[in-house]
Amino acid sequence: MLAEFLQLLAREAAPVEFERPVLAARAAGAPPAELKDLEEVKLAALKVRALLERRRRREEELSGLYDTASDLAGLRDLDAVLRAIVHRARTLLGADVTYLTLDDPARGDTFMRITDGSVAASFQSLRLPAGAGLGGLVAVTGTPYSTANYGQDPRFAHTTEIDHGVHDEGLVAILGVPLRLGSAVIGVLFAANRTERPFAREEVALLGSLAAHAAIAIDTARLLADTQEALASLSAANRTIQDHSASVERAAAAHDRMTALVLRGGGVEDLAADLVEVLAGAVLVLDASGRSLATATTVGDPPGRDEVPVSEAVAASRGEGRSVRRGDLYIAAVVAGADDLGALVFRPAGDLAGADQRILERAAQVTALLLLFRRTVAEAEGQVRGELLDDLISRPVRDDEALRSRTRRLGVDLDSPHVVVVASFDAPPPGAPLGSSSGSFDASFDGGSGLRQRALSWARSFAGGRGGLAAAQGARVALMLAGSDAGDAARQVSREMGRALNRPVTAGGAGPAVGAVAVAGAYREADSCATALVALGRAGDGAGGSELGYVGLLLGDRHGVGDFVNDRLGAVLDYDSRRGAALVKTLEAYFGAGGSLARAAEALHVHVNTVTQRLDRIAHLLGADWHDPGRALDLQLALRLHRLRGPAGGW
Repeated sequence: MLAEFLQLLAREAAPVEFERPVLAARAAGAPPAELKDLEEVKLAALKVRALLERRRRREEELSGLYDTASDLAGLRDLDAVLRAIVHRARTLLGADVTYLTLDDPARGDTFMRITDGSVAASFQSLRLPAGAGLGGLVAVTGTPYSTANYGQDPRFAHTTEIDHGVHDEGLVAILGVPLRLGSAVIGVLFAANRTERPFAREEVALLGSLAAHAAIAIDTARLLADTQEALASLSAANRTIQDHSASVERAAAAHDRMTALVLRGGGVEDLAADLVEVLAGAVLVLDASGRSLATATTVGDPPGRDEVPVSEAVAASRGEGRSVRRGDLYIAAVVAGADDLGALVFRPAGDLAGADQRILERAAQVTALLLLFRRTVAEAEGQVRGELLDDLISRPVRDDEALRSRTRRLGVDLDSPHVVVVASFDAPPPGAPLGSSSGSFDASFDGGSGLRQRALSWARSFAGGRGGLAAAQGARVALMLAGSDAGDAARQVSREMGRALNRPVTAGGAGPAVGAVAVAGAYREADSCATALVALGRAGDGAGGSELGYVGLLLGDRHGVGDFVNDRLGAVLDYDSRRGAALVKTLEAYFGAGGSLARAAEALHVHVNTVTQRLDRIAHLLGADWHDPGRALDLQLALRLHRLRGPAGGW
């Protein structure tokens, strides 16, 4: 019989199976003494079985705790570790449901963090006020609590929300142990069954051990998060230091390159190239008029002129004293004192740090310096070249060799063909007398010294690029340009100077002229041509003297023109001069109206009778046949030539 009990122990038989040998002996009629011995052996075997079961369970508990400690050693995901702890608690205690709540200091209660075996959504979203329910009491007191039947246990402060959640989950028996960090309770670990049952002391201890591991996991995760945050802060600080160091190095490199550029006499194009090498990107350099001076790029295309709100951005940059951002562009004003010289427009390859913006602003300052150098040199050279042209135009040539030496030093060959262009900036107001550059209109117009200076500056630049000269002549600008097509040169000057000044420019051309002596004559013809263009209603146009038909012929060879005018109109001119009359104007209006007295009167703003009386006076002075076709043509030509020669009356 003893062997049979050992076999039952060996195969871990259920307790009820240990009754079988006793029942078999009793059925076989064994004596009472034998039956008593069998009962004692059975009880001893059951005790051994219970001891083995406790040891097995203890082994499982220790294994679970070991696995939990192993999870903590390799902690990567806090939720995963807490989920494993709650699941092991359910397995080791044989509970229907296990769950873990954590404190919420902001709201002063605890909330459900992890559940295992739960099926009710209302239970999984429960929040336990401080001191409410079993869990609230554990959280407040830091003491484990258990109940075989929560719904009937009066020790706990029941709330409708908690009771509904427990009822929805079907829980009856509940055990809760605190999660401690030092003296603070940060949460509660629970085991619960859906049937009534008490919890043994060993179960409370086991759940407490698992709760300690959970608290360690939470604290480790918090420390790990703090460490990672500190490392991230250190990394960010290190990156900031590295970026700052790189910016300082770039600033130093940029300073050295810009200094070297100025010292070696580099230009704006060189500066643009250096800038995009120091700061990766693309740059556009604009002058004060918004025209492109230079572009350079290492990444992407240079900014287009139409992309840049120049006026607003430059005003903002100048007002703030630093570069400004507009979209993906940075604009830095190029200024010298109160003088706007232009702008740098930069598109970086990435974000532009503050130190890099300082580099851009330093580049704008160096650009201003280079432009001032360029302006000073251009003005000095322009003045020298202007003085030479002025000598050629207004002074007789006495020392031809000395004059040729001056022109050679300036890169001008007087033995090659040149044309002379005279530019006037606008048409005269209606009714103003026309004359040479010394006429009343031009003299009054010369009051716009800023415009005249702009025109002269443009002319010097234009002529310098074509191996020529430019100079101011009264209120007009004269240019001597290499070439032989005076008309084409005049039209180009009219068009491009007009665009630069943003107003009509009338340009007369003459030539070609070869040799120093010929320049003065070409100038006088070009000046008269410019005046003639306005008189012919072609203000804002450009042409050579040879393109004006008979007027051009007269401008080129003027001998006898004064006699012709005086012979045809002399009596009328003398009458107007002595009496202050308007017979010449009346003749012009009459011919302009096609011989209509009414339209002539309307043009002169007088009565028809007045026109008739004036024409009678003209007939008395010139003869009754003055309106015959032949004489009328001569009179009209004389009137036109009279206007062309201007108030000075000389040719």
